[in-house]
Amino acid sequence: MGTDDPTAIRPLRLGAAGRKPDAAPTDAGAWVRKLGPATIDWAQWMRELGSRIRHVREFVGLSQEQLARLAGVSQGAVSRLEAGRGLATPLLVLMKLNVPLVSALRRLDPSILNDELRRMLEWTRNVTPPIGDMGYEVLPITGDPGLEELIRRYQELPERQRRTFLSVMGATAASLSSVSPASKSK
Repeated sequence: MGTDDPTAIRPLRLGAAGRKPDAAPTDAGAWVRKLGPATIDWAQWMRELGSRIRHVREFVGLSQEQLARLAGVSQGAVSRLEAGRGLATPLLVLMKLNVPLVSALRRLDPSILNDELRRMLEWTRNVTPPIGDMGYEVLPITGDPGLEELIRRYQELPERQRRTFLSVMGATAASLSSVSPASKSK
């Protein structure tokens, strides 16, 4: 392997701050990083990820254009990723592509899927709860929607107005707790 070979594994040289001294890598080999005894070839990893995405997309019967439209990304982004040229692909693009692919897999008869894939689909259902019209729903964080609304309203306020908000909420809570049960029912 010569130094011009893009498949050559070269360790990533890091500066004092833990970053590569120059800007973005100019070739795939620069994305290889040595971590202890293991070396991660990120270019190879992206090629394998792209191949898996293409395999699932074809299995569920989607074209690149259909997947891109369902995910809200460009067809070129899907193409680059599947071809293994997606080293700079933002995580959001990967997450957007995952939603329609997982949704399509879940519509299939589970008995045709292998055990590992069925476990992965169940695991992602537990880790990634449903979101809006993408087949997912947002779960409450506190279990009390009123408390979540108060926290959201507090956080939306500028810092200088938060103390006033807390004073008003404290006075309101105090006045409500001093109301007798008989007067509450009237």
